[in-house]
Amino acid sequence: MLGFMGLESAALFETPEQLFARVFRELKPRTALAEVRIDYCRFANANSFIRLASGRLEIRITDVLEGAPAPVLEALAHILISRLYRRAPARSYADRYRRYLNRRDMRRVLQLIRQQRGRKLIAHPQGRHYDLIELFEDLNLRYFHGLMARPDLGWSRRPSRITLGHYDPSHNTIVLSSVLDRVAVPRLAAEYVMFHEMLHLRFPVDHRGARRCVHTPDFKAAEKQFERLAEAKEMLKRL
Repeated sequence: MLGFMGLESAALFETPEQLFARVFRELKPRTALAEVRIDYCRFANANSFIRLASGRLEIRITDVLEGAPAPVLEALAHILISRLYRRAPARSYADRYRRYLNRRDMRRVLQLIRQQRGRKLIAHPQGRHYDLIELFEDLNLRYFHGLMARPDLGWSRRPSRITLGHYDPSHNTIVLSSVLDRVAVPRLAAEYVMFHEMLHLRFPVDHRGARRCVHTPDFKAAEKQFERLAEAKEMLKRL
């Protein structure tokens, strides 16, 4: 339960435009507001956007939230308008919004939408120096008894030094940054990044209310089984 009973009953009968206008007046009482326009868009995720132009508040909201309860839209209004003025929204609104998106039914809807609308642009797993399929299968035998089903694998199209790898459950894909596909990068470093992402496949994200735990205790315990773990991490730091 989200604890919506504390809201005034009148708020439950507001249109989304009226709701956003009310929240705007609460946060920016001295700023004139001529109009509020809301468009529900077929985004591939739960993102929403806002801008203020000539006194007109324009909001683009993911269509996943069309028909969402008024308290959820109110929380989103506080988040977006606070973001517009580079402020942090009240924690209660951020928690309320995250709790709604973390509901099991919402997670299923969002994953389905990512699968249907999103595109995964990756390069071939056979890189210039490393073959991701060979890396995966070698680690699969060494650490998972060869029992892990291989997801789609690919190198990133752009070499990122910030995100060295990620697992996308919506597309069942492991992507490694192409910055690792170089002779100068030791195989141990590439193996560790692949192993880390394989653990995300093995241990899914744990959702607890508004919290999203990516590295669970089971994940961390399994990661310690990687041979020469400290050495591999040190190699990645030098990148």
